[in-house]
Amino acid sequence: MSGTTTMRQRPGGPVKQFSIFTPNRLGRLHTLTTLLASRNVHILALTVLDTTDSSIIRLVVDDPEAARGLLHEHGFPFSESDLLVVEIESETQLKDVLAALLQAEINIHYIYSFMTRSRDNTALALNLEDRDVAEDALRKHQFKVLGQADISR
Repeated sequence: MSGTTTMRQRPGGPVKQFSIFTPNRLGRLHTLTTLLASRNVHILALTVLDTTDSSIIRLVVDDPEAARGLLHEHGFPFSESDLLVVEIESETQLKDVLAALLQAEINIHYIYSFMTRSRDNTALALNLEDRDVAEDALRKHQFKVLGQADISR
């Protein structure tokens, strides 16, 4: 391999998000979370978009392979995507993350926060127009970008 190009490797690869498509029925989220918990798969971040008839449950887990198997096994229709996850030390850093992305001219499709993180820090899950450019911009501004290995138990 020649040239000065270097490949950036996030520990364990990018963070995986599952988008589960389900009818908007009472107890469906409970069924899903109970199923994952039964196999010791921990939900680290969660958001739900619902309409009158259907819902999209987006989640990040600590064991994507086990979650994928369970979703297939139990007939949950889903898709997977890679997220950019950035650790922040306080809620006041949100504006700094957004400013860095604005400066890099990155469009944010959606954002949600992790439920818990260690060391009193939290993390933001971002679905972006260009994850690689966004990661470079955030690292340039001294933000810690997390990979799947950083969040898995």
